[in-house]
Amino acid sequence: MTQAQESLKETMRADLKTAMKAREKERTAAIRALLAAIQAEETNGGRHELSDDEILKVVAREIKKRKEAAEMYESNGRPELAEAELVDVPFFESYQPEQLDDAGVAQLVDQAVAAVAEETGAEVTMKQMGQVMAKANALAAGRADGKRLSAAVKERLQA
Repeated sequence: MTQAQESLKETMRADLKTAMKAREKERTAAIRALLAAIQAEETNGGRHELSDDEILKVVAREIKKRKEAAEMYESNGRPELAEAELVDVPFFESYQPEQLDDAGVAQLVDQAVAAVAEETGAEVTMKQMGQVMAKANALAAGRADGKRLSAAVKERLQA
């Protein structure tokens, strides 16, 4: 295990201790939930330590889960439950890398399209959207939500 792998999880554990000492109930619960999700991922399919990249994927997945649940509650007329789902999101987002703005996402999509065009030797069309998305996700490395990337790729390929 490298120092970098240790640092993100150790940062979370240190933040948990700080939150517990400060009696910050929401932050404590959020960090515990995140550490539990990481531990579940580590024990799922064999025991191994997650790398920082894998931990960031878990964080992104947990954020996505909560946002989707909140949307469901909201659409079913339960705003109080939607609000409860979103309480953890800001705490989770604090562990993600800085998110790209729209210009950054557009630039990243352009790079992905150029890479696919170079590989195929032809103009990129909607048929290669999967290839472009794979490149874009790799380039984004957790700095952009999949929905934002997908929308930007569609827009770029339809232009």
